[in-house]
Amino acid sequence: MKSVMARPVSIDERVRQYYWQDDLNCATTTLKILSEIFSVTLSDQVLSAAIGMHGAGRYGAQCGLVEGTLMFLGIVGREHRLRDESIVDQCREFARQFESTFHSLSCSRLRSEGFSKDNPPHICEKLTCTAIEFSRDFVSRWMEGEMASLDNLTASPAGRNAY
Repeated sequence: MKSVMARPVSIDERVRQYYWQDDLNCATTTLKILSEIFSVTLSDQVLSAAIGMHGAGRYGAQCGLVEGTLMFLGIVGREHRLRDESIVDQCREFARQFESTFHSLSCSRLRSEGFSKDNPPHICEKLTCTAIEFSRDFVSRWMEGEMASLDNLTASPAGRNAY
């Protein structure tokens, strides 16, 4: 089982780089930063899949900060060989907590300025930093809980015989 220890990464610095130097969208930025924090390798295909995930291609639908984290939950869950049901449950719980904290999952509500050509680029930079911190903490709590559950299972006599 891989370690779930989060590596120290300056989220503000990475967001600034990915937005201003690499011109990445919020979903891709979220995926890349979470992968750096949790030492998860992302394939080029996964990063390609996130290209249009910033509010559904600027349509204003589900926020890319949510989409990027949901993708990451699936990736890290599978990497740790967690049951699909556990991954789906955590995706739902993440969405619930995100909506409770940020008051929406919708890009059009989180980014009330919309996607006008007059908007400055990367208008969501501050929100992105805060949301990725939120996502990092959520993933850390989930993984710590999953590892504690596995430790309890393997420490019990029935759990040792289960393998």
